[in-house]
Amino acid sequence: MYDHDKIESKWQKKWEESGIFHNPNHSDKQKYYSLVMFPYPSGTLHVGHVKNYTIGDVVSRYKRMRGYNVMNPFGYDSFGLPAENAAIVHNIHPEEWTRTNITTIRKQIKKLGISYDWNRETITFEENYYKWTQWIFLKLYEKGLAYKKSGPVNWCPSCKTVLANEQVIDGKCERCGTPVIIKQLDQWYFKITNYAEELDAFIDKLTGWPDNVKTMQRNWIGKSTGAEVNFKIKETGKTLKIFTTRPDTLWGVTFMAVAPESPLLTQLTSISKQHEVEDFLTKINSTENRFERFSTDTLKEGVFLGTHAINPVNGEELPIYVANYILYEYGTGAIMAVPAHDARDYAFAKRYSLPIKVVVDGGDQLPYSGEGVLKNSGPFSGMESTESIDKVIAYLEEKRIGKRAVNYKLRDWLISRQRYWGTPIPIVYCDKCGIVPVPEKDLPVKLPKDVKFDPTGKSPLSYDEKFLHTTCPKCGGPAIRESDTMDTFVDSSWYYLRYVNPKVEDKPFIKSDVDEWLPVDQYIGGVEHAILHLLYSRFITKVLRDGGYLSFDEPFKNLFTQGMIYKDGAKMSKSKGNVVSPDEMVKQYGADTLRLYILFMGPPEKDAEWLESGIEGVYRFIFKLWSLFENILPLIQKNQEAKKDLSDEEYEIRRKLHLILKKITDDIEGDFRFNTVVSGFMELVNIFSDYVKSTPVNIINVELLNEFAHKFVPCLSPFTPHLAEELWEMMGEKPFVANANWPSYDENAIRPRKIEIALMVNGKVRSRIVIDAGLSEDEIRQIALNNDKIKNILDGKNPKKVFVASGNVVNIVV
Repeated sequence: MYDHDKIESKWQKKWEESGIFHNPNHSDKQKYYSLVMFPYPSGTLHVGHVKNYTIGDVVSRYKRMRGYNVMNPFGYDSFGLPAENAAIVHNIHPEEWTRTNITTIRKQIKKLGISYDWNRETITFEENYYKWTQWIFLKLYEKGLAYKKSGPVNWCPSCKTVLANEQVIDGKCERCGTPVIIKQLDQWYFKITNYAEELDAFIDKLTGWPDNVKTMQRNWIGKSTGAEVNFKIKETGKTLKIFTTRPDTLWGVTFMAVAPESPLLTQLTSISKQHEVEDFLTKINSTENRFERFSTDTLKEGVFLGTHAINPVNGEELPIYVANYILYEYGTGAIMAVPAHDARDYAFAKRYSLPIKVVVDGGDQLPYSGEGVLKNSGPFSGMESTESIDKVIAYLEEKRIGKRAVNYKLRDWLISRQRYWGTPIPIVYCDKCGIVPVPEKDLPVKLPKDVKFDPTGKSPLSYDEKFLHTTCPKCGGPAIRESDTMDTFVDSSWYYLRYVNPKVEDKPFIKSDVDEWLPVDQYIGGVEHAILHLLYSRFITKVLRDGGYLSFDEPFKNLFTQGMIYKDGAKMSKSKGNVVSPDEMVKQYGADTLRLYILFMGPPEKDAEWLESGIEGVYRFIFKLWSLFENILPLIQKNQEAKKDLSDEEYEIRRKLHLILKKITDDIEGDFRFNTVVSGFMELVNIFSDYVKSTPVNIINVELLNEFAHKFVPCLSPFTPHLAEELWEMMGEKPFVANANWPSYDENAIRPRKIEIALMVNGKVRSRIVIDAGLSEDEIRQIALNNDKIKNILDGKNPKKVFVASGNVVNIVV
């Protein structure tokens, strides 16, 4: 009787006691770094998480059986807002809440039989980790890549913290759904824009990444080529620089517009317009969603600033407006407006009765944003717009009023968070010395644990006197600590490096070890991390490389993004009541059944619907497999004399065994087609079950059964590891099958013993016959001509020609 609970707990204990999955940093074997994105421990796992970890485990176990030294670590991205919110709601310290969740998740994962090296477990909120996150901050600060500035930020009124642009979804906080507002705050940034060019260019080197993820990265970086053009301000004589991808439309500019968040507003607004502009800014900040302002459907509004710019190509005066549809993050935060050829500019011009000047011939269509022949464009009139762009830029450079330029949508990474539960920023403020970094020898700057949480959500660090007041490391005078903590994406931007040396105390990692193990050979996780986490990890890797701490360019060689598991047509969530607990599934069906069903649901990169009938079907298959081995193992263990020759039926069964073994290997090595691997398992079990049932014991081919068992069980190991270990032991083999070699297939066995050939006369099929495989063409011709049906058709006539095509068609021409 198959007792999954007994079998699984038995082998989990044996694996843990033996340390079978602990891998050394150095080995004669080729390295393979398999990594699944580590989770945020906000509660218990559901089966969607199990899919991720199971895919990674199959890859790791398979590569180990192929002879690799496999690193398969695990950890927890454990700082963050949910823990702090839980502390406020439940009056519990974030660390206690997080550690409880980590303990639960660790137990759940071990119950699944995942082959993690628990000696490498890493928890980002522990001091021996965040000390080195602070060290990375200092390295960026030393290089001028970490800086503080005042600027407009996305502020969540509910979470009471700053959000990066990427954390605002449809104008709302991605965490709590509250509409986001804009505030001006002094914040810390990482200068990721210094690496924009390389981050974009190196996407082409990520040949093992999905195309959709690479496209998302490219779009976020947002490289565009065009011109930077200098417009003189009439009233001040200063220069207003703008970036445009369409310098060919410069002669169609009729006004200029500046983003409401732009610092340029102060210098561009005349004294007489200050109150009107202030009222406008107050209005849009309180009544408009910043992230909806840029929609073509949103009403375009603005205020004239009382100043003018001079168009450098024709000398025309252009009124300057502040406008709600201008994106501060793109270009310089100011634009040249060409209403005849841009929908937003057109709507704004119509609303405020501004001139509309056509410079690209688009017929009667207004606005027209396509290509065409230029008109009203000075020396470029009559030229095709696409052909004119380079010539216009050359003209700007010749006249010294502009230059060729590349622009990126990517903005610097805002890392400041006004929260407690995060990595403290290692900076102090001294009245005498200004901004002073904490010396490396004084790291970590520790989070105080004896804190009280304000029910308003204000960070305890901002009023913790013991934490705030310190000594300036430069002059020894009184100083105040930075009370902001780092964005948790900083913690997760380098964790894959720490796994290599998780216990080393005097450095974040050992360079020679990291250079040996990285880049990660296979990274597995959700596509929702396609922009933020992956982009930030690539950036930090490049910064550390340039600092001499690494010798590689990219952190992840291959990336696999798994699909989600839905239930009742929706994403699993507690609020919808459609969460499937892996604990319940393991208790009812066993971990191996759960693993196998998740892999069988469909292609792993696709979303799939959870069906109770589906896991029940896989459970029945496990029982059928178990029953098959209960029947064949006694026969194998009798050691009866092996049959020397295979019958035609047995030959075909063995041929299918090796064909399926080949396909299983190809499916794993290919695109992780695990669902078809499971189909192969089912096909083999059906084939051998039918053979055992239909063949008398005294004539059954024990050698064939033995070969099947010793090929099949190792194949099962990455997928149903507990069951495979139990069967391996029942076969009399020493543990562990997880350490066995991956079974090979026999190319000769794949060749059929018999083949069917079609016999044609004058191109028409007259008969089909089965012959021995491997015959020569002459032998096939003779068999065809001696066929009784063909003889009757020929009726004594001699054929003109006899063709043998592809070895399975004979065409006789008479």
